[in-house]
Amino acid sequence: MFQTFEASNKMCTAAKEKHTKRHSMGHTCKKLAIDIAKCIFIQIHWFIDCIIEFIFSLYYDTKVQRVPPVSNKLLLDSTLELAKKIREKKVTAEEVVKACIERCKEVNGLLNSVVEDRYEDAIKQAKEVDVMLKDEKLDIEELEKTKPLLGVPFTTKESNEAKGMLHSMGTLSRKGHRSDEDATVIENVKKAGAIIIGKTNIPELNQWIESRNKVYGQTNNPYNTTRTVGGSSGGDASIVAACGVPFAVGSDIGGSVRIPSACNGVFGLKPSEGMTSLKGIGLRKKVYEDSMAEVGPLCKKAEDLELLTKILSGTFLKTSLDNSSVNLKDLNIFYQESSGDLRASKLSSAASKALSKAVRHFEQVTGNATKVKLPGSEYSYRLWRYWMTQEDADFKTDLTNGNGRTSAVAEITKILKGNNEITLAALLKLIDHDIFPQEKGEWARAVTSTMKEYLLEKLKDNGVLLYPTFNSARYHYASFVSPFSFGYWAIFNVLKLPVCQVPMGLDDSGLPVGVQVVAAPNNDKLCIAVAKELERVFGGWVPPS
Repeated sequence: MFQTFEASNKMCTAAKEKHTKRHSMGHTCKKLAIDIAKCIFIQIHWFIDCIIEFIFSLYYDTKVQRVPPVSNKLLLDSTLELAKKIREKKVTAEEVVKACIERCKEVNGLLNSVVEDRYEDAIKQAKEVDVMLKDEKLDIEELEKTKPLLGVPFTTKESNEAKGMLHSMGTLSRKGHRSDEDATVIENVKKAGAIIIGKTNIPELNQWIESRNKVYGQTNNPYNTTRTVGGSSGGDASIVAACGVPFAVGSDIGGSVRIPSACNGVFGLKPSEGMTSLKGIGLRKKVYEDSMAEVGPLCKKAEDLELLTKILSGTFLKTSLDNSSVNLKDLNIFYQESSGDLRASKLSSAASKALSKAVRHFEQVTGNATKVKLPGSEYSYRLWRYWMTQEDADFKTDLTNGNGRTSAVAEITKILKGNNEITLAALLKLIDHDIFPQEKGEWARAVTSTMKEYLLEKLKDNGVLLYPTFNSARYHYASFVSPFSFGYWAIFNVLKLPVCQVPMGLDDSGLPVGVQVVAAPNNDKLCIAVAKELERVFGGWVPPS
């Protein structure tokens, strides 16, 4: 009887093992099938992108223009260099402001970056600065502390409030609206002595990856006018790259500082969560403590990032930004080669090479470089889409400037009646909201939490993640047929981490490519230190002419 029981037990065990093997084999086959399907989808997506690129090239490639070379060498200086020269009276503020104004006038016909100027008032302010600096009793060292940007010109995107200047948000319902006061960050920059000379172009309500609207039209890329400048701080990035101003003040809720910085080959930093005031940014009338958005600088030289971020942050500054004490050799380097999001276009070889160059360099410096895959990065767009619904804003109401609440059906009806008042980008956002199912909150929160926990455990206080910036600037309108690639930037808004876009030279078409540098919360100084090192080794910003 015992033998019978033992034989029966062996048979059961064998059956279980056979079932396990079949299950394991089935699971392996299923995974293989999914991987093959993904590979086929990626190749089809890539093939479609190539066809679109070819078709657009037939139309655009005979229309290419670039901005003319810089004739005044002052325009090549960093923000810090200009401020120092003005303080030390090696050059007057009037000379600097006039040089920037002349350059803006020279290139703006090609670019349409500056949509409102205050050139005459800016020159008057510059003259007042020069009169003040003639006072022999002035303490220059104290002046450097209290007004470190004295006499330096800058721009900001039209959606950031600046007293007395236009604030239409690029939508016809607000055309001609002017601000009664400065956004907190603009006030901070002005108090530091900087002089605003103009406002720059944006997408409608900042909600697109190209800077085009029905109020001001389209902004063009200084490296190639047939290419996009990105969005939403596209006008800022374009005029900075073209040497119209040494720096600009942008904002970033889904890559809005970093996308334009990448397209135009300049530096752009999105600070840590809660590092900057959002009052006066967009349509925000108060301080918002729980948001994916931050205000950040755009500039040609990495040395400007620390001071500009410190000034923008003001009383919101949570940590030291002094990166001089960062020992690059002690950093732990992590990198990811792609997001894995099937909605995004395939990375170009130039984008991959830019990442590889950065990784190889820091592997030599630190002796380490670990390849990682953020769990959930393949859902980059979907996660950002969910978290946008948690922002304190109502796109449908904002489109009408508070006069009711529009919808996709209402706007399509207007178009059919020949009364098209919004951009295609705005319409697509309405369609996305009204027609397509929304993301599940429980799922999105769980994936976001897992991803952030994973990354923070890796980064700690001495780690950085090198992440693709995505491809170089596309032809105008091409983003409509591939709208999801901005997830490469937006995922770090979801995670609310500091991240810096770093230019890494030009591709074979003469367009900028770059890489993103990510750190743990309040470790912005690591992003800045790595950006400065990459600039030192690979050259950073390249003049578009």
